Amino acid sequence: MVQSKPRVVVTRKLPDPIETRMMELFDVQLNLTDEPMPKAEIVEAVKTADVLVPTVTDRIDAAVLSQAGEQLRLVANYGTGIDHIDLATARQRGITVTNTPDVLTEDTADMTMGLILAVSRRLTEGERKLRSGEWSGWSPTGMLGHRIYGKRLGIVGMGRIGQALARRARGFGLSIHYHNRHQVHAEVEEELEATFWESLDQMLARVDVVSVNCPHTPATYHLLSARRLKLLQPHAVIVNTSRGEVIDENALTRMLVGGEIGGAGLDVFEHEPAVNPKLLALDNVVLLPHMGSATFEGRNDMGEKVLINIKTFIDGHNPPDRVLGEGF
Repeated sequence: MVQSKPRVVVTRKLPDPIETRMMELFDVQLNLTDEPMPKAEIVEAVKTADVLVPTVTDRIDAAVLSQAGEQLRLVANYGTGIDHIDLATARQRGITVTNTPDVLTEDTADMTMGLILAVSRRLTEGERKLRSGEWSGWSPTGMLGHRIYGKRLGIVGMGRIGQALARRARGFGLSIHYHNRHQVHAEVEEELEATFWESLDQMLARVDVVSVNCPHTPATYHLLSARRLKLLQPHAVIVNTSRGEVIDENALTRMLVGGEIGGAGLDVFEHEPAVNPKLLALDNVVLLPHMGSATFEGRNDMGEKVLINIKTFIDGHNPPDRVLGEGF
């Protein structure tokens, strides 16, 4: 960077402490509203920015990057997932991409465990019943759910979040099974008492709860396809706090409507913010507005990572959270 204060464009409103620090360090264009920046504005921004700070709501594709000025050398993503950024085009144009790993691990694992409980024990359904005035009192057969103690949890993607979930799930008495691109280290398996399945199909047919914790990449698009979803047992519960595109949402919806699986807990959707109206009508589904990482602490920590990545990069060093590859 040739200027003392690089020009940084931020596409969404970030926590106040992060924006304040950015203003101190850089020449910053902030988004004062909490609305997604239109693509046309992002295109204009990359023509003059040295650094772009996008979020998951932005599509930083080849059409955007191809119009970037020569001075754009860093896309410092505010978030862990990078499926909305065209990494190949960024590499071709010599643009470094960073993200914010680790800081969202515990928050997302908490939310995933919460969804497993909520679906299995019909928590949100019960709350709706109470608030609507339909509850007439305790009944021996009222609002029966399923015990999770002693059940098998199948984790799809045994990275940081998958392992954090496994630690929580063991405390609830679930046995841990997982499918991953690579088998985790033996000491991790031993600690978690986890069973590795090279075949995702075989694991899905044997577990009671499935949690999707892998990133969305071309290789994981519709990883849980209609064919694979049909392998689940009729009582099985599926939870997704990763990316909606990993599951064939239409196939999942059809099976839920038809009573072919027990239930689902979804924090992400294939075409979000749009949600299939048929999902909204189901009682055996818990739906959340992509809030798995929504804690004050987590969002501030994300911002701190963005700051460190930018500052390290403009100081002429490799940023600590440079994105080097894909996978789960």
